Amino acid sequence: MDRKKFITLGAGLMGGSVSALGISKSSVPKKQEKRYQDGRSPWPICLDTATIRPASLKDKVRIASEAGYDAIEPWDNELQEFEENGGDLNKLGQEIKDRGMFVPSVIGLWNALPPTREQWEESLQDTRRRMRMASDIGSKHIQTIPNTVGENYDLKWVADRYRDIIEIGVQEYEIHPAIVFVKFFPLKTLGEAAAVALNANHVEAKVIPDTFHMHISRGGFEGLKLLNGDMIAIFQFADAPDSPSVEKLEDKHRVFPGDGVLPLVQSLKDLKSTGYTGCVSLELYNPDYWERDLQSVAETGLQKTLNVIGKAEV
Repeated sequence: MDRKKFITLGAGLMGGSVSALGISKSSVPKKQEKRYQDGRSPWPICLDTATIRPASLKDKVRIASEAGYDAIEPWDNELQEFEENGGDLNKLGQEIKDRGMFVPSVIGLWNALPPTREQWEESLQDTRRRMRMASDIGSKHIQTIPNTVGENYDLKWVADRYRDIIEIGVQEYEIHPAIVFVKFFPLKTLGEAAAVALNANHVEAKVIPDTFHMHISRGGFEGLKLLNGDMIAIFQFADAPDSPSVEKLEDKHRVFPGDGVLPLVQSLKDLKSTGYTGCVSLELYNPDYWERDLQSVAETGLQKTLNVIGKAEV
């Protein structure tokens, strides 16, 4: 047999090896992507409770459930107030599950990354208290908020302390702390948060992108596609208006997805390309919305989020 015939025969055998075993290529099962919202989204859609801030925590759970969200993301002060008024977070967590939802994240670990050893040691009591509450309600993640890192912070110090926080969370509370960035804090951009996560040198280190702060921090959106989806704990979602100017925008100016000027469609395409499978969380702090019917606000937010996802064709 000459060389040309041998190569042709070999290619034919390799190409037909599956059929030769009695299994057609078309019958080999493919892993099906899990879809949410009647197939409209590759991600579960979450309601950050700040979006409907005036309601009680119990009412927020009910509103989110009745609006059709897959998940709910509460704040630590709500959990604390709930307990102080005699509530049981374990039972509330079970109610959330009974309503077909889950808790992907809690906001958050405030003052958890101070710049000195003494301040760090002092902060641990509150850090553990917040982790315990988040764990009781059944949250997977808790946001680590860099509000006290200090200007000109030491990256190694912050990353090392974040690593310590991860270890405490995972080992003591079975919860996974993730690092967030906020324009109004010293750690302002997605890139800066990613640097902390990478330098923490921990397999559970994660970041929390926020479309609004990606915009107003001027960190931009292009870096999102460079992340591995496993590095993202939750994706905070909001739009921003074209006025006032970027320099004057505050969290109170957040608007429904699709009602502003942010490149949300492309951002979702990029998010999908990372392989991310966690929640997209609607996060609005707009006081104008708080004056409206909160059930309507929640429902409108969900539909507008799904409309943007539809435009992204993901």
